[in-house]
Amino acid sequence: MAASVSDNHTITSVQARDAITVAFKAKRPVFLWGPPGIGKSEVVAEIAEDLGGAIIDLRMAQMEPTDIRGIPFFNKDNGKMDWAPPVDLPDEEFASQYPIVILFLDEMNSAPPSVQAAGYQLILNRRVGKYRLPDNVVIVAAGNRDSDKGVTYRMPMPLANRFLHLEMRPDFTSWQTWAVNKGIHKDVVGYLSFAKQDMYDFNSKSSSRAFATPRSWCFVSDLLQDESISTDTLFNLVSGAVGEGLAVKFAAHRKVSGKMPDPADILSGKVKDLAVKEISAMYSLTVAMCYELKDAVENKKSSKEFHVMAQNFFDYMMNNFETELVVMGAKVALKQYKLPIEPSQLTNFNEFHKKYGKYIVEGGN
Repeated sequence: MAASVSDNHTITSVQARDAITVAFKAKRPVFLWGPPGIGKSEVVAEIAEDLGGAIIDLRMAQMEPTDIRGIPFFNKDNGKMDWAPPVDLPDEEFASQYPIVILFLDEMNSAPPSVQAAGYQLILNRRVGKYRLPDNVVIVAAGNRDSDKGVTYRMPMPLANRFLHLEMRPDFTSWQTWAVNKGIHKDVVGYLSFAKQDMYDFNSKSSSRAFATPRSWCFVSDLLQDESISTDTLFNLVSGAVGEGLAVKFAAHRKVSGKMPDPADILSGKVKDLAVKEISAMYSLTVAMCYELKDAVENKKSSKEFHVMAQNFFDYMMNNFETELVVMGAKVALKQYKLPIEPSQLTNFNEFHKKYGKYIVEGGN
């Protein structure tokens, strides 16, 4: 994984969610920094969802100053110039429908200085002209760092001093937790679980137009949902998402993964052995089995049926996988999916716990 070029303190997406949530309680505006494609907007959207709130996403780089300040008009009732507030900002009626409303000023430092200036009063004083932010509205801004070589404008220091600044860094563990819960394709999660360094390879000095980020791997996941795409077309599209070098490695991974047994056959007990022991493909198989267990819960399989599948899951991993893979599979199933596995319902749980329990505990969340 590419090292951060910033000297600032950096945090993971999980830490960013925690910090932003606390900042909201104090009604302090937050500026979320980070390289492109790292998932800044996804973090903000997930916070809104978790809090049962709404998010108003304003792309500042595409706005004019009047989109923030509103426009003047002649008020014939009093014979004076008046201001019409912008329609995109939340009014009291809208805000009253939610416990919290997040005003997300994305691409803040990519906006022209005139647009940034229009936002100063709103950010500093929670008002602009006659418009006031409702009490339950909180502000988050986001942008790329100057070192990322995007279109950015230096933020005036008085404005910068009004934000709490957080800088996100790529972190595989945080991404994996998000990915398995969002149903990102098993081949993507499996490949990156094996080749963690390939999750993010952005280099601001590179001339390549396509590079790997959490966002571009999500594009790959979306492409894999269409099984009618030819191999050549899929390769070309994956190359366009993450670059040709990673597309070659990913295609080789999928070729071997296709020779692995059906995870449903493993969980039903039909398949107990593994003939092709290629490590990256085994990662994908582990993720696929976890997905099948999750589906069993969501489809309301009986407790007895589910625990038969879980029993086969642990048996298969212990008989065919190295310790690292067994631990990963157990952590995804038990900690990330929080599957309702009752140890008393598994005859092999004591054996599993004796061999691998300490690794699960040491690994943390």
